[in-house]
Amino acid sequence: MSTTAASKPGPIAPPEPDLTPDEMIARAVAMRPLLVERQAEAEERTFYSEEMHQGFLDAGFYRLYVPRRYGGYEFDLTTFARVMQELSRGCVSTGWCVALASGHALQVGSWFPESAQAEIFGDGDFRAALVAAPVGMATRGADGWTLNGKVSYASGVPYSTHYVGQALTMEGVPEGGEPRHLLFAAARDQFTRLDDWGNTLGLKGSGSHSITFSDSRLPANWVLEDTNVTDIDVSEGTPGLRLHGNPLYGGRAGGPFTITLAAILVGAAYNALDELENLLRTKVTFLPPQVLRMYDDDSQRWFGAAMARIALLETAVHGAARMHMDFCRRAVEQGIPFRYEDDMIVAAIAREAMLDLWALMALDIFRAAGSSGAVNGSRLERVFRDMSMIAGHGNSRLREHAHRELARMRFGLPPKGATIEPQAKSSVPR
Repeated sequence: MSTTAASKPGPIAPPEPDLTPDEMIARAVAMRPLLVERQAEAEERTFYSEEMHQGFLDAGFYRLYVPRRYGGYEFDLTTFARVMQELSRGCVSTGWCVALASGHALQVGSWFPESAQAEIFGDGDFRAALVAAPVGMATRGADGWTLNGKVSYASGVPYSTHYVGQALTMEGVPEGGEPRHLLFAAARDQFTRLDDWGNTLGLKGSGSHSITFSDSRLPANWVLEDTNVTDIDVSEGTPGLRLHGNPLYGGRAGGPFTITLAAILVGAAYNALDELENLLRTKVTFLPPQVLRMYDDDSQRWFGAAMARIALLETAVHGAARMHMDFCRRAVEQGIPFRYEDDMIVAAIAREAMLDLWALMALDIFRAAGSSGAVNGSRLERVFRDMSMIAGHGNSRLREHAHRELARMRFGLPPKGATIEPQAKSSVPR
């Protein structure tokens, strides 16, 4: 897919060219009190408000991964993870919705050709939900593709400017053959959001609605043929790496996505710990002599142990993000390809942290808070529900598959790979 001179506009400066990662993170931290205040409201609406959306626009959160030449900040995975962690420390559903709308700029900036990136990113105002499961069947036309179908759990779609996803096609497939995978981007006017979110146990405010495509048009250069988002070979480099010159855009997808989920869970665990602190400062012990729990030896031990455990798992998640970036840089600087197994180990680290964070919440923080701290509509009850949904996400169920894959590769056996099928009766948001 060649690029013409007409598709090479001059670079577009981001809104604040000198903004640093630390300043971006500080903005997320500063929003936490308002996010805590608006948790129930986000659940009721099933996504955060226009006011919050404008605040995120002004802060630049949606531009974290957008390439700098298209008006983005081009910050790395560690910065992205930290920002989403801090937003989730205020509201888990909102953190999920922002992360899943803004995070897929990384895939567009990495894998799509320059002509498509210029059109999709425009001036940098880009947000896109993405679901790994194929939407439906696509057919080729004279000037692109036509798509029909439906996909559920498109987290972040209420404020998405685009959708990035998978489709299937029988174009060029011999009789009796398997459908081919397409990875595509679609403009907002090519799909319809359904009002069908909010009935799950948690993440009620995550904006994980279904969307439908009806004779939707996809430009030819917005479609990558024979491409599966779950396993893209980047051993020969990527269009984004060649275009932007930044190793960030030369990597695979499994690690960054799992790190995103894990970072949200780190923030959720801190969210719960903050509320546990409030309870220990205001509630008395169950047994006499009744004193504020903050003075109770056992309560202190439970709280301190939770602090240490969250810090440990936070370190693991941030370490996985740095490992991913190291694999990206190594491929550029030393010519060592970023392999499937590299992506698998990065994702495996983040996934272990995810499951340990849920266990910490369910077995320790929740028990230390007591049932009185988890009444219907309370902060702790809401975070518990949100974390339970993330723990049940399809990514967590890849744990055993990933461990088998890592072992097979160590023993010199071919990986089995993972095939993402069209959605049937899934019950967790993407």
